[in-house]
Amino acid sequence: VQLQASGGGSVLPGGSLRLSCTASGLILGPYAIGWFRQGPGKERRGIACISSVDPTETSYATSVKGRFIISRENAKNTVNLQMDSLEPADTAVYYCAASRQYFGVAARFYDYWGQGTLVTVSS
Repeated sequence: VQLQASGGGSVLPGGSLRLSCTASGLILGPYAIGWFRQGPGKERRGIACISSVDPTETSYATSVKGRFIISRENAKNTVNLQMDSLEPADTAVYYCAASRQYFGVAARFYDYWGQGTLVTVSS
């Protein structure tokens, strides 16, 4: 089983990026998917998650609510994170993770993790 986060890069403040989480050896549909990030010198924190049961059930950290949107593309076995109005504070390595029975942003309850993708927001 392998998850892979992709789509990171360098953007100016106010810009947008779309991250994607794909998987090999795992169908993402039955799993809740969370996005986490770890900024320089900071702990890894959950920022968004989407339910396995109801794709309209999502949750966001206060720091990204209203700017980020998590969504599924089950036909592509992909979960996306659309990030708009990016700020320098959003600079971090972003990770996706899958959980069979948990919906939330507590990292310890996630079963599978992908390699991260770096997002840099700077002028």
